[in-house]
Amino acid sequence: MSNKILPIEFYKSHNPVEIAQSLIGKILTTYKGTVQTSGIITETEAYWAPDDMASHARNYTRTPRNEMMYAEAGSSYTYICYGVHTLFNIITADVDIPHAVLIRAIEPIQGIDTMLKRRDIHKLCPALSSGPGSLSVALGINMADNGIPLYDPNSQIRIEVNNFEIPKNEVIATPRIGVESSGKSASLPYRFIWKKKQLYQCKIIF
Repeated sequence: MSNKILPIEFYKSHNPVEIAQSLIGKILTTYKGTVQTSGIITETEAYWAPDDMASHARNYTRTPRNEMMYAEAGSSYTYICYGVHTLFNIITADVDIPHAVLIRAIEPIQGIDTMLKRRDIHKLCPALSSGPGSLSVALGINMADNGIPLYDPNSQIRIEVNNFEIPKNEVIATPRIGVESSGKSASLPYRFIWKKKQLYQCKIIF
């Protein structure tokens, strides 16, 4: 499969909510050595600093952990959540404007056998790559992937255009997950979900 890679201009909008919605239906692909895995993005969350209290960059907080949030648009931002899970984000807007989009789920396309092995499961079902931690394991994403230019055709992680568009009426907006302690920001409808995801039927893989 060969698709057009999203250019850096796609990520330079100063509205991460619009980008989060537009990423639904795009293809997230990883190349690890000779192994390629990919999937359709079906769930995202936007983080809009500095007023978004759920953002790592709220009030323009700047630490070694979130420094990548201030990097160039289209860069990857990975971090460890709860000391266990690697979460994959995309930086948007201009340098020093720390907006980001978290990728929460994909619908597998390529390398499904590899994803199953990485997740140590035997069923092809939504749990394979639904949830940001599961997604990263399935695609082989780890902390070494922090700061990758996703628009570079030579990068080991890329975001590509799909060969079909997701109608806007098939994408729903809801509050984000796990940000209940962020006050009013917790209720912002910055999470986007493709209602018709889970294209495949669960089955046992032997």
